[in-house]
Order: sequence, then C-alpha cells, then structure tokens
Amino acid sequence: MGVIATNNREVKLFYNAETNKGMQTLAYLKSSKKKVLDIDLSKTKVTGTQWTELAKLLGKPIKDLINTEHPDFMTKYGKNPDLYDDEDWLKVMENNPKVVTQPILVNGDQAVQIDTPSEVVTFLEEED
Repeated sequence: MGVIATNNREVKLFYNAETNKGMQTLAYLKSSKKKVLDIDLSKTKVTGTQWTELAKLLGKPIKDLINTEHPDFMTKYGKNPDLYDDEDWLKVMENNPKVVTQPILVNGDQAVQIDTPSEVVTFLEEED
C-alpha cells in the first residue's frame, strides 16, 4: 500500500497555485461532482516517498516530473545539471516545487499529468 491514500470518490490534485495552469486545472475540478483534495505545492511539502509514488503511478522516472527549463532550475543547476540518481532529482523537487512540470491528477490508482487544464473534463467523464 502506498503513502498516498487513494479513493475513487475523491480526486487529488498536486499543483502550484502560483501558475495559471495549476489554478485553471483546480477550477475545472472544483466544477465537477467529484470531491477534490487539492495539494498546493507552493504551500504543502510533498515528501520524496510521495514523489516516488506519484512517478510510479504515472509510469515515469522522477526526473521527468521536473521542468529542467524552468528559470529557477536553470539558475540553480544550469543546462547540464550534476544530478545522477533519483535521490538527486527528489531533492530538487522537495526544495523547489516550482520546477514540477505540470499539475498531477490522482484518481483511485490512476494518475495523469495535466498539459491543458481542459483535459480534466475528459478524465472526469471517464469516471462517471
């Protein structure tokens, strides 16, 4: 059993409230019939274990959750970051959640990264 509690009646959104994409995605979710638990990465610290679980749910390596072209990432790590393993990438995410590529929606044992906020509608319709 993972550390992120999952429930088919509740959608979890890991997002950054300081981004338009994060806020628009949250607005779409709030307009649905689903119960929404929103985790604002700018205010809530997500642990390395939780990030690892999210990456596993998404079927992606941890480093793929990071926008390596984000200005904050570039300032601190440059174009050729000296990051070699998952622990290095997890430290980046834990210490600077702004560099997370996009909102992550978790519903039951499924997770999806949201490229466009309107994608949420399709994901929620599949669940009804």
